[in-house]
Formats: sequence, C-alpha cells, structure tokens
Amino acid sequence: MRQAFRQHGFARLYAGLTVSMFGDSMMLLVLSMWVKTITGSNAQAGLTFFFMALPALFAPLMGVGIDKVKRKPLLVWGHLASGLCVLPLVLVRGTGQVWVIWMVAVLYGVSFIVLPAALNGMLKELLPEELLVDANASLQTTQESFRLVGPLIGALLFTWLGGWVVAVLDAATFAIAAAVIAGIALREQAPRHEDQHFWVQMTSGIRHLATERVLRHVVIGFGITVLVLGFSESVIYALLDAFDKPPTWASAIVTVQGVGAVAGGLGSGRVIKRIGEVATCVLGLALLALSVGGVALAGSFTAVLVLVVPVGAALPLLMVAFMTLLQRRTPQELMGRVSTAVEVVLTTPQALSLAVGSALVLVLSYRTIFEIMAVVTALAAVWVGWWLRGQIVADTHRPVLVDAPTSPTSPAEPSGPSGPSGPLAGPTTGPAGVTP
Repeated sequence: MRQAFRQHGFARLYAGLTVSMFGDSMMLLVLSMWVKTITGSNAQAGLTFFFMALPALFAPLMGVGIDKVKRKPLLVWGHLASGLCVLPLVLVRGTGQVWVIWMVAVLYGVSFIVLPAALNGMLKELLPEELLVDANASLQTTQESFRLVGPLIGALLFTWLGGWVVAVLDAATFAIAAAVIAGIALREQAPRHEDQHFWVQMTSGIRHLATERVLRHVVIGFGITVLVLGFSESVIYALLDAFDKPPTWASAIVTVQGVGAVAGGLGSGRVIKRIGEVATCVLGLALLALSVGGVALAGSFTAVLVLVVPVGAALPLLMVAFMTLLQRRTPQELMGRVSTAVEVVLTTPQALSLAVGSALVLVLSYRTIFEIMAVVTALAAVWVGWWLRGQIVADTHRPVLVDAPTSPTSPAEPSGPSGPSGPLAGPTTGPAGVTP
C-alpha cells in the first residue's frame, strides 16, 4: 500500500476521507438505533436503511451530472452538502420527529451515491492503474477498521448525551474532509462534451454493465446477495431480543465485525494480486455464506460474536475486488454513470430486501432468516464461479504482481483514464458500498 501514498495528492485525499469515514461510522448505526429507541419497533428501525437506499432508484439521473463536472470540486462541495444534511437531526425529540431521521437517511443515501462515484473518478486521475488496488485496499481497510471504535463511540454518545451530539460531530467531519480535499493540487481533464440524446447518456452506465461480460456476471452475483443481505438490518434487533440484549448491543456486533474487516482489508490487496478479482469475489461470497449460516445455528451470543468476525473479513474482500473491476473496466468519461448504475442494480434489490426483512422479522424466527441469507449467498458464489470460470483460470496463470517503485504523478499531468480491459485480461489493479 505504501506506493500509493507516494503518489501526489493521495495521502491528502486519504486523510480527508478518513475523517469523513469516522463520522459515518459513528452516525450510521445511530440512525436505526434512534428509531428503535423512540418507537420500540424492529420493523421501523429496519425501514431507516430502506430510506437510505431509496435514492439509488434515481442514481442514473445523478450519474449524468457527475460525468459533466470535475471530480475534485464535486468531492469538496459534496462533503459540505452532506454535513448540512445531517444537522436537522438536532430537532429530533420523540416519536413525532421520526420522519426527520428518515429524511436525513434519504439525504445520506444521496451522499452515498454521489461521493463514491466522484471518488472513483478522482482515483483514476491521481493514480496509475497498477496502484489502484493498493489505494482502494487502504481506504477500505480504514473504513472497516472504524467498526472497532466508531459504532461504540456513536452508541455511547447517543446514550449519554443524545443523538444530536453525534449529528453535530458528523457534520464537522464532513466539513473537515472538504477542507482537506480542497487543498489537493490537481489539474483534471475537462469532462468530455457529449451530443447524444439525454436518454442515451443516462442509460450508458447500465449498457456498459450489460455488455462488459465480467462486470455483468459479478454484478448479478452481488445483486443476488444483496437481495437477502438487507434482512440483517432488521433481524439484528430480533437476534438481540432473542439473547435478551438491548438495542445498543448492535454496536458490539458491528465492532466485532470490524476486527474481521481489518484483517480482510489488510489482506485483500495480496489476495487479489495472487488469485485475481473474480476469484476473490467468489471466495468472499463463500466465506460470507458460511459465516451467516453459522450465526443461524449459534447457541449463545458469544458464538454469534465469534461468527461475525469472518463476516467482517468477507466484506472488504468483496468490495476491494469489485471496485478493482469497476475502475479497470470502465473508461473515465463513463465512471460517474457506471458507478451510479451499479447503485441502481445493487441497491434496488437491497431496498426490496430491507422492506421484506422488516416484514419477515414479524413472522419468521431470526434463525430462519439467517438460513435463507446463507443459502442465497452460496448460490451467488456458485453463479459467479461458474459463469466466470475461464476468467478465474486466466487470472491464476498470470504473473503475481509485486509492489514496484513508481514515480509520483505530477499535479500538472495527472494519470489519464484507461479504457475497459478485455474480458480475459488478468487483473493488475484493485479498487466501495452499499453497504449493507
């Protein structure tokens, strides 16, 4: 990962994003925890994540605008706007203001679409292709490592002082991130003007995903997974009820998951360089299926915490490998639209999953729901592994990449975008999410 930090501007970008990610780690669990506390409803707590996923339905409209502007200013102004969006939470006092929490969740969802899309493009401007894997692995590791402390800090502040404190701190981290990123010296390529019909421009991201064979099958596999993974946002509180734990113990589960996520993030770059992005996706899905199945069978809360560790390890493997494919196989002029198209393709089943999960938790036991999640995730691993078996074989026969010194990129001559690779090209780089 060290080579990426030697590139001009990346260390500063990393610093700004780190501050913002810490604020997110405190806030995201607090939103659903806040709803659960003031309403007492597992279903309404799960709906919080449904509202967060809702803006993805309109992501293609955002993608067209993202590709018409430079990436750095979009990151700066996007962080400032995100900070303003969380401030209405200071008005929440009781059940009468639950709608405010859900409104902020929607605005957070918009932020989760715009900022990652802008970041994907900026990374391609800052870094040569061979260093994308290290850059994205470092960002993903940092994001996942905050699971160790962020949710606990957020839960403690929520319990002792109230959710408004977490909201103000989160807004401050967005502002700091904007200020740090604004200081990066970067001469970006001007966005290419397109004379095509608006509908053609808006759907170009979806068409790229549909015609790029490797991306298509990986996205299908991920879509199958998120179709059930969203159940966890509601069922987690049913699990806590079954073991007689209060809602704030959800932060303990997320924190323990962070232990595995740090290990997965630190090792993701090495794994991808060794076996390739596609095989890493299959490995991550299989590990996720086995771990979730284990949670369904766990007889104690301690066992649940142990089994959540490999769940955490699987997520960065999946995200880093997927972002590798997305960045490598997408030309810069389409990066915003392809990134937002991914949001639609993945978040639409996720939104459905969140809504269905809120209903299932009322009629099924948490064990049955986790069993469903494990089986469907295993099927997703089989899908990707079967349809892309030729890609996996090709990847395993390519030379293993090693970290080699590279010359820093001049701020006046940023790395140019690279077009999509061929369907059998071996991975040479690495990578975000939905975060379920």
